[in-house]
Amino acid sequence: MGFNKFFKGATEIGRAMGVTLKHLTQKPITVEYPASPVPLYPRFRGKHELRRYENGMERCIGCMLCEAACPTAAIYVEAEENDPNHPTSPGERYAKVYEVNLLRCVFCGDCEEACPVEAIVLGSEFAMANYNRRDFILTKQQLLNPGEPNVVIRPE
Repeated sequence: MGFNKFFKGATEIGRAMGVTLKHLTQKPITVEYPASPVPLYPRFRGKHELRRYENGMERCIGCMLCEAACPTAAIYVEAEENDPNHPTSPGERYAKVYEVNLLRCVFCGDCEEACPVEAIVLGSEFAMANYNRRDFILTKQQLLNPGEPNVVIRPE
């Protein structure tokens, strides 16, 4: 019985060493981030972004459907009537306050699907580390002016 246990253990160690030796000759797959871009899948869901039209007007019409669709209540929208002389968005209303709490968000994409004007999208930014909890609440200005993430969309 002792010899069988020893033989089985030695076999398992040999198999594990075989895996190690096989991968020892392969090139590493580590990405030198942020010097080189990170490959992401096309359907990756990252940090939220509010979009604008080509003429600079905000797409968000303050309908609050994204807030209603969010399963974790991570989105807060406060709508206000548009000024007819200087409209912010093409609708009757616009989002005076638009906040996304990244600590509550599960990045499900329901807000993106609920939006009738495609104003809110989940972008490609994935590096969202902060030191303060307050920094995880994205304001309207942060959402309207997203940075350019250092990513490459790879084929599925």
